[in-house]
Amino acid sequence: MEFVIVTGLSGAGKTRAMHAMEDIGFYCVDNLPPAMIPVFYDLCEKSEGLGRAAVVTDTRGGEMFMSFFTATEALKRDKKPFKILFLDSSDQVLVHRFKETRRKHPLSDDLNGSLEQAVKLERDMLKLAKENADFVMDTSGFSPAQLKNRIAELFLNSAGDSLSVLCISFGFKFGIPMEADLVFDVRCLPNPFYDENLRPKTGLDPEVRDYVMDKEETQGFAVRFTDMIDYLLPLYAREGKSQLVIAVGCTGGHHRSVALAQYMCDHLISKGVKASAAHRDMQKF
Repeated sequence: MEFVIVTGLSGAGKTRAMHAMEDIGFYCVDNLPPAMIPVFYDLCEKSEGLGRAAVVTDTRGGEMFMSFFTATEALKRDKKPFKILFLDSSDQVLVHRFKETRRKHPLSDDLNGSLEQAVKLERDMLKLAKENADFVMDTSGFSPAQLKNRIAELFLNSAGDSLSVLCISFGFKFGIPMEADLVFDVRCLPNPFYDENLRPKTGLDPEVRDYVMDKEETQGFAVRFTDMIDYLLPLYAREGKSQLVIAVGCTGGHHRSVALAQYMCDHLISKGVKASAAHRDMQKF
């Protein structure tokens, strides 16, 4: 059975993630106390025809969340396979989302209603859960459709035990993706931004892609880039890592980073690796 525990920061999109997982065939339960997870797992195993299940558990349960690691250790001890999906977002975005929806943060009452302090406290409470997660997803810049697509990329086909790779392009002026495992700075490469004909296009357009990839500097970088990733992937897989996030950044996230993140994704797919690409800042101006 494929079993996923979804947790993360309040306001990071766990409810939308549940809806997306339901759409691709998961039986989902929201706001389950962690102590109930092993019990729910057993019920799912005994239910005929139930091959995929997911639960959301988080700080809405207050002190009950403290049993999170007791529950996951019980699953490990009984050799029951599961994955943890952790949804994160920047403090600024989380505060904005709560103010926009006028919803109360589950920890704000303990801090005299301070939303900013509640977000920081929750981040501290969830630090170990994030460190132990199989998948970490930063939803700061996601639209609902983009979140649904990312969930589908992870779980539409069985996640299994194989390593999946996500290649993200980004602009340094918008910040480094929080979920990145490896970060590559390609601002040193020739920039098509200074060509007025190429400036409005992106690294997915053939003209920009060719401009970037045909440069001698880029070709030298690409050889070393692929050699390093090809060497590292088996090592990460051997350590049991489920997802590797490779972030490639340039100044604005429109041209060089897009071309090279897509190049790496295509390279990995050609080698039989389960890989996908996301271009976080490509449409930002």
